[in-house]
Amino acid sequence: MKIYTLSRTQFIARPLDEVFDFFSRPENLARITPPSMGFAIMTPGPIEMRAGTLIDYRVRTLGVPVRWTTLITDYSPPHRFVDVQLRGAYSFWHHTHTFEGVDGGTEIVDEVRYALPFGAVGRLVHALLVRRQLDMIFAFRKRTIDGILEDGGRGAFGPVRPAGPVC
Repeated sequence: MKIYTLSRTQFIARPLDEVFDFFSRPENLARITPPSMGFAIMTPGPIEMRAGTLIDYRVRTLGVPVRWTTLITDYSPPHRFVDVQLRGAYSFWHHTHTFEGVDGGTEIVDEVRYALPFGAVGRLVHALLVRRQLDMIFAFRKRTIDGILEDGGRGAFGPVRPAGPVC
C-alpha cells in the first residue's frame, strides 16, 4: 500500500485558543469544505470533542456520495487533535491538526497521511485526480479560513460560532 503525505501550514492573526476553538467544533467543517462536495454531518449534535469521539459524515468524493466515519484518536487542546478515517473513500486516512501560538497569531499545520484502495489503479487515480482534488480542497479551506478568522469572524461567512473538529 502506497502512503501519500499532504502537508499544509497556515498563519492566522488570531489567538491560539480562539483558532483551536473554531477547529474543535465539527459543524465548522461544513463551512470550510467546498460546497460541491455536499458535506453533511450525520452524527446528531451536539458533538463532544475528545479522544474516542466518532463522527459520521456524508460527502461527495470525485462526484460519488460516500459515508465517512472519523475517530478522534488524540485530543490535546489547544495544540493538537488527530482524526482517523474508519470508513470512507480511502483505505487509510490519518489527519493530524497542530496549532502553535506564534508572534502575532497562530500557526496551523495539517498533515494528512493517506492511501487509496485498488493497488496500481489507485495509484493512477491518485496521479490523475485525487492529488489535484486534495490540493483544491485545502486551497479552498485556506481561503475560507482566512475569510472567517482573519477579520475576527465578521466577514462574509458570518460570526465565528461554536461548532467540532475540522477533519
